[in-house]
Amino acid sequence: MTAPIETTGSAAEVQPEAVLMGAKRSQIEGRSLGRIAWTRFKRDKMAVAGGIVVILLVLLAVLAKPIQAIFGLDPNEFHQDLIDPALLAPKGAWGGMSWDHPLGVDPQFGRDILSRIIEGSWVSLLVAGGATVLSVVIGVVMGIVAGFYGGWADTLISRLMDTFLAFPLLLFAISLSATLQDGAFGLSGLPLRISVLIFVIGFFSWPYMGRIVRAQTMSLRNREFVEAARSLGARGPFILFRELLPNLVAPILVYATLLIPTNILFEAGLSYLGVGIAPPQASWGGMLTTAVDTYQADPQYMFVPGLAIFITVLAFNLLGDGLRDALDPRSK
Repeated sequence: MTAPIETTGSAAEVQPEAVLMGAKRSQIEGRSLGRIAWTRFKRDKMAVAGGIVVILLVLLAVLAKPIQAIFGLDPNEFHQDLIDPALLAPKGAWGGMSWDHPLGVDPQFGRDILSRIIEGSWVSLLVAGGATVLSVVIGVVMGIVAGFYGGWADTLISRLMDTFLAFPLLLFAISLSATLQDGAFGLSGLPLRISVLIFVIGFFSWPYMGRIVRAQTMSLRNREFVEAARSLGARGPFILFRELLPNLVAPILVYATLLIPTNILFEAGLSYLGVGIAPPQASWGGMLTTAVDTYQADPQYMFVPGLAIFITVLAFNLLGDGLRDALDPRSK
């Protein structure tokens, strides 16, 4: 028999068995679910890169007006002296790139492309973000109610989802935007167009979120923690928003991140068709519309806004994929 190990000092100073075997405290320290997800996310270099680009884009959109004021950028200032009237294209190579205009000027009025890209960033992100928030709120409420209560509520909401998914969203957006161009609801001009785009895109996109939340809720409604809440006398609304909703944050966050680039493309498409953001307000889709008529003389003008949309959509998709893998409890 081996002699028992003698310990000195108080009980608080006694080391855990794992530490006595040589393990460090950091190796046996318990970690929360959030810390585990953050550790997984940091390992995905592409997701981290996408997150950094998303943060920079959001900062650019929020600080667009101060940046323009500090550097004296005017997205609507004409520079006709920089346009070759014979070719209807900017003077110089690469779309008129220079120190004063790093990305060149547009082939119609000589407006600085960099300032218009900065100006269009807040428009695109505002419309996409607002539409995403609207669709997430409606989809989460509808999906969690349908999945938890079932029965006639589930049938009614499911058929409503099918109706919205079958609705010709693009045609409705075109007709509604064209109808409300002069003014409505006390709004006019750019605020009206932004509000209409947010409503149309967000209100008709909620069934995608609703179906995901409904399926997740149905898989959770009979779990032990829900039964325990029922046994303690908790009612439906309490269980929905205090027990089920916190467990749905991960899929909601992931899908919302992936929904933003879809809404950015939809807004750009509507602006491209002429029923989105109206000129002279700069928008990435509107710049592509103008570039279609001038791409042979100045392909640079089509490349820059297209690249801005591509980078933004790619960054959000990489971030969404990384969040999905990090928040998935089955991932290693």
